[in-house]
Amino acid sequence: MFVLDDLLFRPFVGIVDALHTMALDELYDVDAIEDDLKENQLLYELGERSEEEYRRRKEELETELEIAREVHEELTSGRVQVKR
Repeated sequence: MFVLDDLLFRPFVGIVDALHTMALDELYDVDAIEDDLKENQLLYELGERSEEEYRRRKEELETELEIAREVHEELTSGRVQVKR
């Protein structure tokens, strides 16, 4: 029974773990969030975005960036795992 589990179940878990990691990496893309922060700043400096909208969006993006960095830290340390 354990041999059958090893042959059938473990490869599936490995694939799911890889897909999970890829999804988290895509969802919490630090570089993309940093680019959005730069774009927000540029739009404000060019006058295409009001100060209120700029500050609101900046706070949102900074929160997202903090979460994304935490997720990436957990991914690189191996603490995020697919549970069976």
